Amino acid sequence: MTKAIEVALFLHLLGVAVWIGGMVFANFCLRPALGDLTPQLRLPLLEGVFARFFNWVAASVLVILLTGGFLLTQYGGAHAAWPLHAMAGLGIVMMLIFGHIRFAVFPRIRRAVQAQNWPDGARAVGTVRRLVIINLVLGVVTVGTAVLSRGL
Repeated sequence: MTKAIEVALFLHLLGVAVWIGGMVFANFCLRPALGDLTPQLRLPLLEGVFARFFNWVAASVLVILLTGGFLLTQYGGAHAAWPLHAMAGLGIVMMLIFGHIRFAVFPRIRRAVQAQNWPDGARAVGTVRRLVIINLVLGVVTVGTAVLSRGL
């Protein structure tokens, strides 16, 4: 394995860890801890958390996309083993879902907080939660594909 491949794999896995780890934290730690807060406190807090987290995810997505593309070319490109193509496909679906969250749903949260429209904000946060759960499942499947297909 060349140094370039090792560095790319490290950066790729670091991006994956930030993204999946953040989704686990947000869904299983932060969300339940905020359950007792009123919408007037919870929604502005979530807006601030999401604004920061989505910047980290965007950076991770860029790193994952660049390093994943590089790694795919190093392992055969179009002729690479099927698990690499499965990981790439799942990753692209995850990125599209993230794009929808970031550019379609998150602005609804921002507008609701600015207008103090707590019911609309709560609905948008619920949409984020459902999409994050889908992305979390896809992320776990992708990691499982990577680990269980080694040596194919």
